[in-house]
Amino acid sequence: MPKQTFFHLSKDKQDTLIHAAKQEFSRVPLHEASIANIIKSAGIPRGSFYQYFEDKDDLFYYLLNQLAEKNNQRFISVLNEKKGDLFETFIATFQFMIEVHRNEEHKNFFKNVYLNMNYKHEKTLTSYVYEEKQKNQFLSSLKLINTSNLNIQDEHELHHVLKILMGVTFQNIVQLFVKEYTSEEALRNYLVQIELLKRGLQKN
Repeated sequence: MPKQTFFHLSKDKQDTLIHAAKQEFSRVPLHEASIANIIKSAGIPRGSFYQYFEDKDDLFYYLLNQLAEKNNQRFISVLNEKKGDLFETFIATFQFMIEVHRNEEHKNFFKNVYLNMNYKHEKTLTSYVYEEKQKNQFLSSLKLINTSNLNIQDEHELHHVLKILMGVTFQNIVQLFVKEYTSEEALRNYLVQIELLKRGLQKN
């Protein structure tokens, strides 16, 4: 997380630094990224950078945290729009993510994130389910879910259903870049998998 000095900056200065970082992380993956390029683009001294962040990893994971938070807020908004229908919410969310990830402004950043995925990347992007700081928001979103059409017995099983759907969604986003699917191909594959989950995998 950023140091408090970062949050004391004006919004314009924060945005300038974040934009410079995103440009660099779009150019190359995290392990190849250069603090020198970030501070040059942002127009700040190296010493100032370390007053705001511990290192480039700290800045990178702050960006991912921001992304996860926006995704969470959007998911809750769509869940409300879909009247608590979990499957329709995930489908609408996936469609939105395809379009965002195809946008040229964001494409290379996401590509570097997903093609260099590790446990910490994934955990950060899905942190709102697991992190204590997001627990209350997550529990509130559970109450929005219409469970009448779900074959579950309790909230514990609902947690697992969410993890399964998030896992499938996340892997399909990764495959979008690995296989270089078109938007249509990516959505078609995702819908097949969602339909299989809705139908159940074992015959009675």
